[in-house]
Amino acid sequence: MTITRRAVALGLAATAIQAMMLIAFAWPTVNLAPRDLPIAVAGPGSVQVAEQLRQRDSEAFEITTVADASEARTALADNEIYGAIVTGNGAPQVLVASAASPAVAQQLTAVAQQLSGLPAAQVQDVIATDPDDPRGAGFGSMVLPLVMSGIAAGVLLTLLIPSLGARLAGLATFGIAGGLLSTLVFHTWLSILPGAYLELAAIAGLASFAVSATIVGLAAAIGRPGIGLGALTMLLVGNPFSAATSAPELLPQPWGTLGQLLPPGAAASLLRSVAYFDGAGAIAPLTVLLAWAAGGVALLGIAAVRSRPVSTSATTPEPMAVPA
Repeated sequence: MTITRRAVALGLAATAIQAMMLIAFAWPTVNLAPRDLPIAVAGPGSVQVAEQLRQRDSEAFEITTVADASEARTALADNEIYGAIVTGNGAPQVLVASAASPAVAQQLTAVAQQLSGLPAAQVQDVIATDPDDPRGAGFGSMVLPLVMSGIAAGVLLTLLIPSLGARLAGLATFGIAGGLLSTLVFHTWLSILPGAYLELAAIAGLASFAVSATIVGLAAAIGRPGIGLGALTMLLVGNPFSAATSAPELLPQPWGTLGQLLPPGAAASLLRSVAYFDGAGAIAPLTVLLAWAAGGVALLGIAAVRSRPVSTSATTPEPMAVPA
């Protein structure tokens, strides 16, 4: 292939990537809608409210009936539901947790107020986002830098560090230092998230390590194509379907679920869980991050074993004596 043809081919490849990025980032945004969104209804009118919600869209909500507002608040604090509609004593009350998803809180408020036969609903934000980030915009913008820096670290370590052991040392350094510094920015300076600094730093560091270790591990296992495979997975699938600015149940399925099985989505869910819900619902995203981190290290270890020189030395048997 001539240089000109190669340049044209690279230009077409870049065009394809550009189209894929536009689709990956824009398509989920224009298709946000409730899909089996966990909510609760309470009070004497709970049956009526649940029926009205099902008539509006039978697949929009996963409805649980609870005894009263107190039980609904407990479910919100345990990160089991996104909101609740409480009936009785006049106008219905909408309980939301904007910390779980400001977008869902807005949608639930609008839905409750549009229910036929019900007066305007009163809204109580039981677990609110940080006052310095009331709309969650700052939190939503955190995911892409974590992904991009993880990709950059993985690429640089792969291309510039020949030793596999040294790459692992670089990954560990990036995970620790990156987690501490990034948390210093979004927690201490910008005040995007509340909570304990070291806990949030550990999550940010684990997420950064998981992304970069995936890049390094894939590259060590299958060569330079592993860089592209890992980077495109994290950037074109993991980031837009992370639900950092919405909720997994608002995204088209199965992409909302898939996004939670990748480091960006798991990191967003784990940060929310630890910062606002005392760790409720943290086990699943933590397991995902640990699995990706361990997978990258395992691939790096397999590559190290395969690259060891095979010893060819062998004991040469002594010649047998020939009888006279």
